[in-house]
Amino acid sequence: MKKDSIYSNSLQAIADFDFNDDVADVFEDMIERSVPGYRAIVSMIKTLTERYAQPNTTLYDLGCSLGASTLSMAQGLKAPNCNIVAVDNAPAMIQRCKQSLTHAHPHLQIIQADILETEIKNASVVVLNFTLQFIAPTQRKKLLQKIFAGMTSGGVLILSEKVHFNDPHLDELLIEIHHDFKRAQGYSDLEISQKRTALENVLIPETISAHRQRLTQIGFSSVDVWFQCFNFMSMLAVKP
Repeated sequence: MKKDSIYSNSLQAIADFDFNDDVADVFEDMIERSVPGYRAIVSMIKTLTERYAQPNTTLYDLGCSLGASTLSMAQGLKAPNCNIVAVDNAPAMIQRCKQSLTHAHPHLQIIQADILETEIKNASVVVLNFTLQFIAPTQRKKLLQKIFAGMTSGGVLILSEKVHFNDPHLDELLIEIHHDFKRAQGYSDLEISQKRTALENVLIPETISAHRQRLTQIGFSSVDVWFQCFNFMSMLAVKP
């Protein structure tokens, strides 16, 4: 695993965060040192797949990056005659995902595409693992509606996101605790500050209540948080 040092030197101009070759090279280290609970969420996707995957259906990992969630799905898939589709729009991510996951499952497709344009069909498990936060807020409901329409009855959406809180004190507290977490993982104040600037216009978080309300309006049931650590959470939403 290559160490993330992208923001370790002072930059005169900080470009918006992009899932390019440099990020892809260090992404595994970056996300594990940046997202508290990430490994726990990924490992539990295996368990949730065991429970919710239905025979003769398709499982989707939308915004698959290097394929950690895809692999977890493949490992947990016990239902017969299923396909797995992993999608990401970043060429650097898809290239590395294909290299590492080619033999993860006999019916795995790894596709470079925009998830907004990806057809969702006969899906029993759909994963958006820290993906929706990078979609323009005006496009999020449309994407989730498409996912809902393409799911089977009893299918599950696993939605993991960075969130913010309406209470200013709580929001600032959890941001600072998250920064403390990153410091404990070896990131410097310079790295934390510069990456935060790079993500400012790219990663747009919402509140947990906003996520829950939108999913419920679309038609999902049993919508709630199953995992949270600081200002990072994962929700389950079941299609009736």
